[in-house]
Amino acid sequence: MKIKSFALAALLSAAAPAMAAECTINIEGNDAMQYNVKEIEVSKSCDEVTLNLKHVGNLPKAAMGHNVVISKAADAQAIATEAAAAGPANDYLNKDDERIIAHTDMVGGGEETSVKFKPSVFEEGESYEFFCSFPGHFAIMKGSVKLVD
Repeated sequence: MKIKSFALAALLSAAAPAMAAECTINIEGNDAMQYNVKEIEVSKSCDEVTLNLKHVGNLPKAAMGHNVVISKAADAQAIATEAAAAGPANDYLNKDDERIIAHTDMVGGGEETSVKFKPSVFEEGESYEFFCSFPGHFAIMKGSVKLVD
């Protein structure tokens, strides 16, 4: 009887993490101007979400920098266009832009960065995107943000 109880407890504890909300998002960018994901899911049940960006390439930030910016889909193109004017000293992003929900720092090959944000800022029924604001990257390096739970 003890063996069966132990096996059931082990099975239940192994299943528990799968039911918990995923409050960490991991994204990789590379030297071919690509993210490793086209969609990210943000759980409404999280108090706070951590988004981690890892640049798995080798090129420096000045040549092939990447970041992750999250905004409403309707605002993404304008934010990316205006980001180029912010220049390299500002990591190609107007960080005071109120349309930006969250953004990581710009990183180069081998570097990592993170940002935390609250899912409560997302509005039901609204479309959201994530993208890289480095000049010329927006057309390829973007994806959708899906609110779940």
